[in-house]
Order: sequence, then structure tokens, then C-alpha cells
Amino acid sequence: MIERMSAEKICFLDAIEKTLAGRSLKKIEGDDRGYRHSAVLIPLFSYRGECCVLFTKRSETVEHHKGQISFPGGAVDAGDRSFEETALRETWEEIGLRPVDICVVGRLDDILTVASNFVIHPYVGLIPYPYDFALSLEEVEHLVTMPLRVFLPGENAARGCRFEYMGEIFHGPTFTFGGEVIWGATARIMDKFISLLADKISLPPGGK
Repeated sequence: MIERMSAEKICFLDAIEKTLAGRSLKKIEGDDRGYRHSAVLIPLFSYRGECCVLFTKRSETVEHHKGQISFPGGAVDAGDRSFEETALRETWEEIGLRPVDICVVGRLDDILTVASNFVIHPYVGLIPYPYDFALSLEEVEHLVTMPLRVFLPGENAARGCRFEYMGEIFHGPTFTFGGEVIWGATARIMDKFISLLADKISLPPGGK
């Protein structure tokens, strides 16, 4: 896959890969606490010279996190040989993105969800775009794309610290773009990811 990338993309990929590889991973074990394990993919792609992130808008028929913006991913199956395999398999099942078309460049710290008691294992991958996605409509309502710059600390207009969901107030980072709000575990993962990269990569300002 790298042979088909531009020099700019390879440089960006190397910066992310080296950043993620050069740190100690924080893992959440605790199987004795009844945690359930899941894995997600953080799909990055280049569009019109800008680095972007692909999310899914979850359907109203899924069991957990109905209608929320999330990464493609899901619960670990007994047949999965690794958390990375879970992330790639679930991505294929949810949005039709083939594992062979994903270049996984690293893993982030585990995240524990507040309400559903899931330990999420996030993986970062570079994907082709545009792509002939095939959505599982039972799980995914539609795809959502956002520039990576939305999550930078200086983007005050996009940032918040609380969100109301089903009459309950949740505190934590939130990000708003194009009428969509990212909050909860997905927002915490993005907040952690960008905090690792913000001073190590150069992002074009892009248009608002």
C-alpha cells in the first residue's frame, strides 16, 4: 500500500507511526471486573490535501450507543486472534472497508466506557478515499467525515466540555462540526490521539 502513496502521505504516516511506537501503552486488563472488550479503527485519509477522520453515525437499532458518532468497530468475538483483528473485522462488517485496504500504523491507550462497561482498544489506520463503502444499515445510519484539525486544541469553536444525552448530562471533551457532535468515549479517544500528535505533525489550516 505504501508504494501507491505520495511522499507527503508517507511522511505523515511515518510521523504517526513513530509517535505511537515511541511510547508505553496503557492497557486496561481487569477481566475479573466483568469488563467486555471491543476494538475500533480510527480511519485517517487525505482529501483535497487535508487529513480527515472517518466516523460512523450509529443506527437507532443497535444495542449500545444508539445514534451516536463513533468509530467503526465492535465487540471481540471468540474467533478473533487479536484486538487488531477485531477492529479490522468489525470495520469490514460495518462499512465494507476491506482489511487489505487498511494500513494499521499503531495503537492508542485503552479506554473504558462510562455506561456500557466496555474496554475499547483503538487502532489507527490509513485508508483510501474515496472508497466504495458498503454500510450495514442495521448498525450504521451514515458515514461522517471531519478534518483532523477540528480536534486541535486551538479550535475553540469546535470544543466543549459537556453533553446532554437522553436527559442526562455527561462531562468530558466534545467536538462539533457540520452539525454533528462527538462526545463520550469517541471524543476521549480523539482528544488523547491529537494530544499525542499536535506538536509532531503539521496540519494545513483548511477551510472552515
